[in-house]
Amino acid sequence: MGNDGLVQKVAMSFLVGLGPIRIHSILSELSPEQFFSHSISEIKQCTGLSINQLASMERNRALEFAVKEIEACSAYGISPVFMLDPNYPRRLKQCVDAPIVLYCRGEDTLNSRRVLAIVGSRMHTSYGFELMKELTLGLSEAGVVSVSGLALGIDSLAHEYSLKHNMPTVAVLGSGLNQVFPKRNSKLAQEILERGGTLISEYSLFSKPVRENFPVRNRIVAGLSDATIVVESREKGGALITADLANDYNRDVFAFPGSVHQQYSAGCNALIRQQKAHLVTNSSDILSMLGWDKPRLRQKELALPVNLSPNEQHIISILKQHESLYMDELVVHSHLATSQLHGLLLGLELSGQIGRTSGAKYRIN
Repeated sequence: MGNDGLVQKVAMSFLVGLGPIRIHSILSELSPEQFFSHSISEIKQCTGLSINQLASMERNRALEFAVKEIEACSAYGISPVFMLDPNYPRRLKQCVDAPIVLYCRGEDTLNSRRVLAIVGSRMHTSYGFELMKELTLGLSEAGVVSVSGLALGIDSLAHEYSLKHNMPTVAVLGSGLNQVFPKRNSKLAQEILERGGTLISEYSLFSKPVRENFPVRNRIVAGLSDATIVVESREKGGALITADLANDYNRDVFAFPGSVHQQYSAGCNALIRQQKAHLVTNSSDILSMLGWDKPRLRQKELALPVNLSPNEQHIISILKQHESLYMDELVVHSHLATSQLHGLLLGLELSGQIGRTSGAKYRIN
């Protein structure tokens, strides 16, 4: 990321009293540089915010914090990524409450073709342990990047077995990237970095790992991913919060069923019973439902069929870049009217060029 306006970009996340949704609205009218250079009356006219709201945001304080943050990030090899930057995670950008700034350390894996969240209870059984071994092996063979929260239990297993099977993995922290929590996972975090993975957080390096941060960071786990897999969970817990968030973001959710007598399967069973998750028993089920079970195309097989119209070729090219997309995502990427896109997609389906996943996402056949 270039340094043009970096201080102003990072400062947007330090404004007092404004959350991501309100800041997204401001950014639709003003660039970060404009926001910090315009007068309060000019900003009021552009955004509709009240004078009191604007006066309480403490713009100068936000700029001071941003300068310190950028200096600290540089010392730790951390990159702040602003939500309008091209390398901001494209899946997360679709979420209305996406973080304004993400702090990233390690390889840039966040826009990989296939990204799946794996979550579960902080305690797990031998059943969950065996599920994780098969799951991560199967996903690694399909070129998946895994995402989890670096918590104890299933999260840690997700990262550990991803590394074991040479699958890139992303850890989403609930604290600044310079202070891994829980501390006992510091070695695991370092191994993730050494093996081509990524650590990310929306929290300042000066933030402490407070309890309230962890449910909030779950929206990033869900938002980064094409789908969320719940391996084991009690009736209540962070994994179920992540599943609900994934559903809110119109992403697929998968859950492994378990014994009705096992408390660590109660959450998964409830998700399936309430039709909030697809029942799966192995990695093959997940790959099939996502349409990822076919052999990965070789480069020479990626050529576009010559009998397609320019708009049809455009749609096929988009789907090849993004693996699978919902209709509203295709509207955004193609810049075509919804009515026109409907007709084109129907024609491509009838000709066998494209199909749909169980979650109603369009994909290449």
